[in-house]
Amino acid sequence: MPEHDRSLTRRRVLGTLAASAVATPVLAACSAPSSGTAGKPAAPTALATKPSKPVTLNILDVAGNLALTQPIIDAFKAKHPEIVSEITTTTGTAPELAPKVQAQQQAGNVQIQLVLTGTDGLAAGIQKGLWYDLKPYYGRFFPNLMSNYSKPAASMAALAQDQGIELVTTPGGPLLEYNPAKVSSPPTTPDALLEWAKAHKGKFQYAQPRNSGPGRTFLMGLPYLLGDKDPTDPTNGWAKTWAFLTELNKYTADYPAKTSATMTNLAQGTVDIIASTMGWYINPRVLGTVPQSMKVAKYDNMTWVTDAQYGVIPKGVSNDELIAAMQLLAFALTPGQQAVTYDQGYFYPGPAVAGVSLGQAPATSQSAIKKYGDTEFDSWISASPAKNSLPATAQVTAFDLWDKKIGSTK
Repeated sequence: MPEHDRSLTRRRVLGTLAASAVATPVLAACSAPSSGTAGKPAAPTALATKPSKPVTLNILDVAGNLALTQPIIDAFKAKHPEIVSEITTTTGTAPELAPKVQAQQQAGNVQIQLVLTGTDGLAAGIQKGLWYDLKPYYGRFFPNLMSNYSKPAASMAALAQDQGIELVTTPGGPLLEYNPAKVSSPPTTPDALLEWAKAHKGKFQYAQPRNSGPGRTFLMGLPYLLGDKDPTDPTNGWAKTWAFLTELNKYTADYPAKTSATMTNLAQGTVDIIASTMGWYINPRVLGTVPQSMKVAKYDNMTWVTDAQYGVIPKGVSNDELIAAMQLLAFALTPGQQAVTYDQGYFYPGPAVAGVSLGQAPATSQSAIKKYGDTEFDSWISASPAKNSLPATAQVTAFDLWDKKIGSTK
């Protein structure tokens, strides 16, 4: 997902991680990758579950996912020297991902063995045929994959079309974060928000949806809140949403390019209400960027807009590298490691696997979320339906329309 200022909200979980087992080995013959079209080899037909020798895994993160999974990666490397000799990590942006991988594939020199991505990079690679279809290996490396996911996570996992393994998920938002010293009764409907914004011009703010998780969630959540014709079709189904945002635009503060700017403005008193998500509410307060006194409110008749992040494997990696990457992903889905993804609340809750509780998380995570989270979050999650984020193509359409109809006018 296109969130370029994630560094504000990142803090790695400290402490020793509980060891977890990888998938049970089932021996099979290794086969060399066969040639495919456009420089992208076909998937090997058979794989062992252990590489012939330890390999180096180069991981590219275009979603900020390492903040949640770096401790898992470190634990895997320490526990399985027979699988990996070294793991390197680099970061990039989702728009850069597909061209970079495609160029390596066309040159026959794939140097990235695993990509951590949101739905944008996932879909771009699916469209261009860059990722391995992992379904043939589910039985060996990911037994009971879909049944182990929570219901919202399973729904988001389907977006991967078997070309990615979902690692973390969050209901996200849309939520409103506010300064209770200035807002005694926060709005709980779009109409109430509009009326509040009219009475307090320039005191409500959200960041550009293209570059902001809370901005994006606010945009995609409004069609459900407003009862639009088709919440999945920003072109033909969002008449009420575009009319609402056009009117709201008259009274909002400007639209910064980064979510962090809205957090700073809230902290400094420049604005009094901002669009937020559970993670963006918790984590900046953990880090001290936003005062602990700030509060959060949900809408009446709430529909959550679910977000997720995935691990994908580019076509063209060696069989040994493919095996090692899948073993790492399998390790990341074990309950003990999933509990690590509670982190400092950034992607709250975080775990994609069902039944992983906060009580299983590291003490640092439990302490941060208890102190800086909201005791009502879990009941809010269970009480309201959740819908998938828009697929990448529809998201881009929505962003383009927002830029044209709303952003360019201020």
